[in-house]
Amino acid sequence: MSDILCVTSRGLCGGGFLRQVEKIAAAGPAGILLREKDLTEEAYEALAGEVLSVCRAYGVPCILHTYPGAALRLGCSALHMPLPLLEKMSREERSRFSVLGASCHSEADVRRAEALGCTYVTAGHVFETQCKAGLPPRGLEFLRRACRAASVPVYAIGGISPENIARVRAAGAAGACVMSSLMTAPDPEMLLKELEGCGLS
Repeated sequence: MSDILCVTSRGLCGGGFLRQVEKIAAAGPAGILLREKDLTEEAYEALAGEVLSVCRAYGVPCILHTYPGAALRLGCSALHMPLPLLEKMSREERSRFSVLGASCHSEADVRRAEALGCTYVTAGHVFETQCKAGLPPRGLEFLRRACRAASVPVYAIGGISPENIARVRAAGAAGACVMSSLMTAPDPEMLLKELEGCGLS
């Protein structure tokens, strides 16, 4: 069973985004998180419908992002939200999702996310990453504290690679989110195997 969540960024794929998503889904990650925050809700919903079809064809969980209404209209019960947006959702809205995640950047964020009903959280960014260019990483000690503060699974995010994922697991993370390397990998299956095999006995 994989512990790697793929986070999407269609801008990294040129015109081959859906084909890359299909290759990743075929490789069997723990899930695909459709994070395309620049899109309007209408455009996001259209793209999400296509990605959900791919994920369902391969039996891979798909987690939608930012737009709970779009997720519900598409029959998707898995949602990830930035914490400030999650806080604006009502309890009734949150309860409609069986999988609910939030992006956390502190121990207080982790506790708040759990209080709001999250079933998992992401914590980062842990290592330097081009996605957060110029922002210093929070590091492994931050990740350890986030994991200790949580009673739900914590997925590390930010600069995760085969070279450092063993340290992420050792810090207590349930898994890791990977974006750039999976979005650009010629062979996502090989990359997933490398990530999944590092630090495991």
